[in-house]
Formats: sequence, structure tokens, C-alpha cells
Amino acid sequence: MRVASSAIARQTVVRSSRSASALNVPGVMTFHASSSRKEEEGVKEVTVNKGGFMNTGYSEWLALPVGIAAAVPLLKFDWYVVNEETQLAACFVAFCVVVYTQGGDVIHAALDERAKTILKEQNEAEDEVIGSLENLLTHLEGQQETPELIRQMNTMRREAYEKMNSAGAIKPKHDLKVQVERMLGMIAAEEASNTEKTKSTLMLEATKHVSNQFSSEKALKKAALDAAIASIKGTSAEASDPVKDAFVKFFKNKSAVLSKSKDDSEEKSQRAALLTKANSVAENEGYFFRFDDNGIPKVVV
Repeated sequence: MRVASSAIARQTVVRSSRSASALNVPGVMTFHASSSRKEEEGVKEVTVNKGGFMNTGYSEWLALPVGIAAAVPLLKFDWYVVNEETQLAACFVAFCVVVYTQGGDVIHAALDERAKTILKEQNEAEDEVIGSLENLLTHLEGQQETPELIRQMNTMRREAYEKMNSAGAIKPKHDLKVQVERMLGMIAAEEASNTEKTKSTLMLEATKHVSNQFSSEKALKKAALDAAIASIKGTSAEASDPVKDAFVKFFKNKSAVLSKSKDDSEEKSQRAALLTKANSVAENEGYFFRFDDNGIPKVVV
């Protein structure tokens, strides 16, 4: 009878535990990132569980008299044999019942806390991923204007290159004009300098010639002295100046001599010196042209 009672109690406990689990825990606490197949199909299963003894809705304590009543014939007719195996099974079932009834809430709370912790960590990780994706989306949305900016920059660069090419075509001409103006200015300055040197040389020569002429001829001295006295007295309005006439005569004679002379060595030497100086300046300044021996400018590439 004891064996039958334990067997009936074991079955009753197992069934009651299943019914209690069905009442207390309506679903398995699992986390899925995607929806379940039942949710996708839109099928909802409704299970009606009355609980109690053998899912009849009556109290589990009803199993005790039923077990006692059933244990008598089981033991009487040896349908259930009490041995070490059945006793061990009964002890195990009793242990399971005690653990379930006494420590079930503790175990459930521990497992539930662990599940909540895992779910919280999973949510935090997903929040971080979502935040990163939102930042990436914001960054990509901010880059939508980048192609337009690049297109505008390319347009400005192309226009700048076109303007630089246009300026590059004009700049050499402008530089050549400036170089020619500078060279002409230098040549004019050199010619003016040579002219002043020639004038100074002629004046020195004329002064020396007139001085020697007045020193050697007493009549010229007397005429010059009379002209000076008359100039001081103010009575030389119509009288000629012998010194002036001597200088004028010298320059006329010098001009006649130079016009008849075919010796142009001095002019060639001055021209050669001028061309040498002009080519030196052009070389140092990086001009686009040089002068040949005939004074004709040649473009240098």
C-alpha cells in the first residue's frame, strides 16, 4: 500500500507540476531578434488548462485518498512490487516535490533574474548599435551636399585654368613690351651719354684751338680786348665778338672736315660697346631677344 501510495503521489506531483507550470508560466522566456514563426503566420494557439488533480480542476489533495484506495489491490495482487528500485524512485520523487514546493520560487527568481540581466545587456548592445547606425545615417545625410560642392570646386578650377591660360597668352607679349621699353631707354641713355662726351671733347678741342689762336696772334688779342671794353661800356651793339666768331669758325671747319672724312672707326667702336652692354643686360635680365653684330634683335627661345 505504501508503494502504491508513493506511485500515485509521484504521478500526481508530476501532473500537478506540469499544470502549475502551465498556469504560472504561460510561455518560455526566450529572446529572439526576429518574430516567431507563429507570429509571422498570424496563428494564435489558445490552451485551456484547468489545473488541479489530473487537470480536472479539483485540488491535488484528492490524489491522497485515491492513491490509498488504489494501493490496496495493487499490493494485494502483486501488481506493484516494493523493492530497492521503487524505493529509490519514491525518494527521488519526494526530493523533487520538496525542491519544487520549497525552493521553486527561489530557483525561478534566480533564473528570471538571469534572463532579465541577459535581456538588459542585449537591449543595451542593440541600443549602442542603433545609436551608431543613427550617427552613420546623420553623417551620410550630411555628405549629400559633398558632390555638389565638388562640382562647384571643379567648375571654379576649370574657370581659373581658362583665365590663367588666357593670361599666359598675353603675359609674354606684355613682358616683351616691357623688355623692349627698358632696352630702348637704356640705348637712349647711352646715346645721350655718348653725345655729351662728344660735346665735351669738341668743346675742349675748340677751347684749346681758340686759346692757342688768340695766344699766337696779337691782332686777335687786340680785337678781343676792344670787344670786351666795348661790352663793358655798352657801345658794342653792332660790333662782332672775335671769340665767338673764332668758336663758330672752328665748329664750321670741324664739321666740314668730319663730313669729308670716311673714318668711322670711332662710331663703330661706340656701337660695338653699346651692343655689348645691351646683350649683357639682356642676358642678366632674361630678355627674350639678343642683338647680333649688325644691331638687329633676334628672339631667343
